[in-house]
Amino acid sequence: MNTISSILNTAKSTIELESKAIGHLSKLLTDDFANAVQLIYNSKGRVIITGIGKSAIIANKIVATLNSTGTPAVFMHAADAIHGDLGLILKDDVVICISKSGNTPEIKVLVPLIKNAQNKMIAITGNKESFLGQQADFVLNAYVEQEACPNNLAPTTSTTAQLVMGDALAVCLLELRGFSSNDFAKYHPGGALGKRLYLRVSDLSSQNQKPQVSLNASLKEVIVEITEKMLGVTAVVEADEIVGIITDGDLRRMLSKSDDIANLTAKDIMSNNPRRIAEDAMAVDAKKQMEGFGISQLLVEHEGKYAGVVHLHDLIKEGII
Repeated sequence: MNTISSILNTAKSTIELESKAIGHLSKLLTDDFANAVQLIYNSKGRVIITGIGKSAIIANKIVATLNSTGTPAVFMHAADAIHGDLGLILKDDVVICISKSGNTPEIKVLVPLIKNAQNKMIAITGNKESFLGQQADFVLNAYVEQEACPNNLAPTTSTTAQLVMGDALAVCLLELRGFSSNDFAKYHPGGALGKRLYLRVSDLSSQNQKPQVSLNASLKEVIVEITEKMLGVTAVVEADEIVGIITDGDLRRMLSKSDDIANLTAKDIMSNNPRRIAEDAMAVDAKKQMEGFGISQLLVEHEGKYAGVVHLHDLIKEGII
């Protein structure tokens, strides 16, 4: 068999097998899931998530997702927990234990310690009849028929199922908390996602120079203004209000059409009614306008007065595009 075909067939088989397993998870949901969500939502403490091996890696990801969507969470490695890290768990914390088999030695040692401390415990396991499944207050069934690994050994489908169950928890909690896009921006101020939610046009335009000419400005004055301000555009302004716009493209088109340019003024070259945006608008709205109209700049206004320019390059630099 062709090597390329063989690789692609294996990849497709893996994706299809895992996809089928994920689809089956919805049929395994019980009241335990809803009760677990309500337990976490009503808790005065944090969510402590623990596991070992690949399950520990999944636990770390679920912790990150919960923290970023308004539910305080902490990762605790199951092996480290029984060697001192158990002190991470405080009185009101809810513990989530993740284990495919639910019978690993570390889990069997850890679970009674959690129970003795009277913390509520949620299990994410593929074996609800396991030691973990029997001891947990609520069991989230992440059973899968087989791993994608051809030897049915390497955690693949099972860890995907655990991850999906964690995402389902996080989204349910997000909705219960009424977690909004503004909340998301608060927790992601440094990333491109956050910037889409909090960055305003004024944050960008204020960093640029403010090119402008009058209606009667000469062609030379227009060219000098566009060149010096380095935005490829100038606003045409009268009494602080925008009356037109001149771009590099307008100049090229004018020069290709006209032989007599000595007496041309800004009024003769400009485009009327240019696209504009309020300086308190979101930067992502500027992006939508530029994409929708196929333009690279927008003139910015503050209370109807000319306030500057926002350029496509500003959006690219900030990761909005």
